[in-house]
Amino acid sequence: MRVLMISDVYFPRVNGVSTSIQTFAREFVGLGHQVTLLAPDYGESQSEPFEVIRLPSRYFLFDPEDRIIRWGRMRQHHERLQAAQFDLVHIHTPFIAHYAGQALARRLGVPVVASYHTFFEQYLDKYVPLVPGAWMRYVARRFSAAQCGDVDALAVPSEAMLEVLTRYGVRTAAEVVPTGIDLRKFGSGDGAAFRRRYGIPSDRPLLVHVGRLAFEKNCDFLLYMLAQVRVAVPDVLLVIAGEGPARRQLEALARRLGIADQVRFLGYLSRDGSLEDCYAAGDAFVFASRTETQGLVLLESLALGTPVIATAEMGTREVLRDGEGCLIARDDVEDFAEKTVRVLTEPSLHASLRARARPYAQRWSAPAMAERMLALYGRVCNDAAAAERAELEPLRSPARLPTLDAEAPVQVEASLEGDDDQAATGLEAGCVQRTGAR
Repeated sequence: MRVLMISDVYFPRVNGVSTSIQTFAREFVGLGHQVTLLAPDYGESQSEPFEVIRLPSRYFLFDPEDRIIRWGRMRQHHERLQAAQFDLVHIHTPFIAHYAGQALARRLGVPVVASYHTFFEQYLDKYVPLVPGAWMRYVARRFSAAQCGDVDALAVPSEAMLEVLTRYGVRTAAEVVPTGIDLRKFGSGDGAAFRRRYGIPSDRPLLVHVGRLAFEKNCDFLLYMLAQVRVAVPDVLLVIAGEGPARRQLEALARRLGIADQVRFLGYLSRDGSLEDCYAAGDAFVFASRTETQGLVLLESLALGTPVIATAEMGTREVLRDGEGCLIARDDVEDFAEKTVRVLTEPSLHASLRARARPYAQRWSAPAMAERMLALYGRVCNDAAAAERAELEPLRSPARLPTLDAEAPVQVEASLEGDDDQAATGLEAGCVQRTGAR
């Protein structure tokens, strides 16, 4: 199968969408399929086992970390893309890429699948502060419903997100297909090396959080939680690996809470082993986002054997099972802090969670999820082919032609002896003769 993916974001921009694209594309190539990705040019790139076409881009008004592709610059690639004979287009983001992907699919004559990665209803109002939040959430719902109705099928990372789209009135065929974990990559990490690199004593209780520092991610909750944990575990340290627009406010909050010396903001860590080492160094991974459509970092932590303490909201409630490598806390600072203290101070509990973490993560392997996505692709392509045959059938079979007046069938049947274009012309002429209008 030949798959054309398009996205307004990809590495070196670090987020869950980039990870999802890379994971699926690498798995597809490993199974013998061909993938081409259209993505923004950030001025730097990395080698991939699939083709990446970098498009000129510009900064996104509401989020300086992101860029959106310049649609007009895509024209220079039209001939090349046409020659590739793709089977379908897979859209990964809802901005310029969505509309450019739709236009490309029409040009190429192929169906369109879209992944709904982000819960925009809980996102847009955080980045447009001058507009009332309720109005922005309404706009997000309408925007999402309209875009989801434009495609042939949806890939949704969780049942929770599918329920949200159903409430929006989306009726497009949808399949729950989470992003899988590359268990080869997240099979080992050197936690001791990470601690040495950052001067963290080997016996210091260490909490880890990995993720984008965005307003909708509820990272401030973790700082309030840490302030309470410190009472029971005075030398606790929280390492936050990530970057984003909320970092300055989070650093200020840490100072106000008097825990600035117990929080380290590391920025983004490379997936060349540094990120894996970070996960492995932690005594526990902490996470409190209410807006995740899946929560891929939770599975990455579990795959490396690091116990998780997290709330179970939206997609994370499907990823996590209490006791299976994790403790699920209520969306309450005191309850979350109490569970965190238990994991840090009860060796038997920590050992039990650690032992269950890896086997549980293996259920979410990247190869298994790739097969599910390919099955969705296959159904979409088969449905598109069946629809195309149904459209052509009236032109090929006189017995199924609509009843016209006395002279029209003669004209149409005569035209069927030629090619399909002639048949279409004959059918159109017969209909025109009957209606008396064009």
